Amino acid sequence: MATNTGPGITSDHPITHIVIVGGGTAGWLTACLIGARADRDTARPLSVTLVESPDVATIGVGEGTWPTMRRTLERIGITETDFLLACDAAFKQGSRFDGWRTGAADDSYLHPFTAPVDGDPRDLVSAWSEHGGRFADMVGAQGAICHHDLAPRQRAMPDYAGTLNYAYHLDAGKLAALLTRHATERLGVRHVRDHVVGIDGTEHGDIVAVRTRASGAIAGDLFVDCTGHAALLIGDHYGVATIDRDRELFNDRALAVQMPVAAGSPIASQTNATAHAAGWIWDIGLPTRRGIGCVYSSGHLSDDAAADTLTRHIRATAPDAPDAPLPTFRQLKFQSRHRAKFWERNCLAVGLSAGFLEPLEASAIVLIELSLDALLDNFPSHRGAMDIQATRFNTLFRYRWDRIVEFLKLHYVLSERDEPYWRDHRDAASIPPRLVELLALWRHQPPSRADFPMIDEIFPAASYQYVLYGMGFPPPTRGPIATADRARTETLLAQIDQRRRMLAAGLPSNRAYLDALRHTTAPAMELSA
Repeated sequence: MATNTGPGITSDHPITHIVIVGGGTAGWLTACLIGARADRDTARPLSVTLVESPDVATIGVGEGTWPTMRRTLERIGITETDFLLACDAAFKQGSRFDGWRTGAADDSYLHPFTAPVDGDPRDLVSAWSEHGGRFADMVGAQGAICHHDLAPRQRAMPDYAGTLNYAYHLDAGKLAALLTRHATERLGVRHVRDHVVGIDGTEHGDIVAVRTRASGAIAGDLFVDCTGHAALLIGDHYGVATIDRDRELFNDRALAVQMPVAAGSPIASQTNATAHAAGWIWDIGLPTRRGIGCVYSSGHLSDDAAADTLTRHIRATAPDAPDAPLPTFRQLKFQSRHRAKFWERNCLAVGLSAGFLEPLEASAIVLIELSLDALLDNFPSHRGAMDIQATRFNTLFRYRWDRIVEFLKLHYVLSERDEPYWRDHRDAASIPPRLVELLALWRHQPPSRADFPMIDEIFPAASYQYVLYGMGFPPPTRGPIATADRARTETLLAQIDQRRRMLAAGLPSNRAYLDALRHTTAPAMELSA
């Protein structure tokens, strides 16, 4: 892509115009968050322009989110009802892992979004090891709620409030469409549908404008690269290298399909991740369909064998269509990798342009959210502050990508399955050194806040506890130092059963909640139209 040289930009140059290149979930979340948080009463208010190619289809980063999405939508100014209806969304309260340890029929555990009951983790793990049962069920009530396909909230509750922590399953294409309307109609974002054909830069390396085929040069002070895998700015223009993580995470392909569901059928409260010989299958329930996909390593499984694996899963889990023709599977090829730097000069990469890891644990959208939080919480009002903020951003997000790799790898290294794929995952050469160190430490004490010191850890100690003990990792024996209050912990654990029964009796099913929402809201929407 051609580059022109323009005049230099001084350190006191104000940052007032942000240009986002690329749409989809990343681009429109960026536009909405910046637009919603911009101070319109300042002397030099921000303007936001999003440039989107009319010919590039949105890939969509997936159908699963983290609980952070509730805060994000609230900040943007979208009501929960509007979001649920517009995006065919459902509640997600965690992830269930079937067959990851041994592949046996009873091999299953839950990683819920609600943290364990508040207590010393040493006491909690010790009490669980003495009482037995599944760890998630012992230390919280969410497992039972998920088992019965219940919603995490009542209709009368305020938007984004719940009795349990929750996120969403959604249609990524419909989310991008909702965000587009909201950004352009309510937040003042300028939308340019055009092809980027060049980049104009200064002799010092800053971008001053992107040139488009029909709209000419679009100038800006800060450019956000949301062009996906193409990475037109951070990759093509700046040449920022990528760091491959395929030595740790082997999966590089997925087959995806959408299956309709019968009216009134149950809607699962969690993402179901079912292990197979060379990867895993996601199964996500929405009100009108299931999103199902087979993630696999092409080095361990052929495309035809993957298609057969996915077909067998669908036939086994869709009893209403055991012999009916299936929709065509969509194949996705990807590499687990991320940029060496995410912010270069006055260009910030967000979304797939920053990197991608296999979709286990749905980290893609939360990385977009955290990237925008970091940008806006420390926004460089002038060019002179940008390099400092960029250095801090790059350090923080290299830390976060490393932690995600470690957490994803944890799901594999504890498996006892004997297929080549799973044996290769247990090869010491494929395990990040910090994870090796932590696994050695956790034989003597459970994961705690001391292991994850950042304020906004994507996966806190509780998440590691759920996976460790769900996968059968041996609990540590009690040490010589007394813990905070073992008796209090026992009392709290005893109260969980009462809370579990109360919630099970008082919460509606996901299907009842979402159907009632649609039936009661649709007439009001028709009258106001």
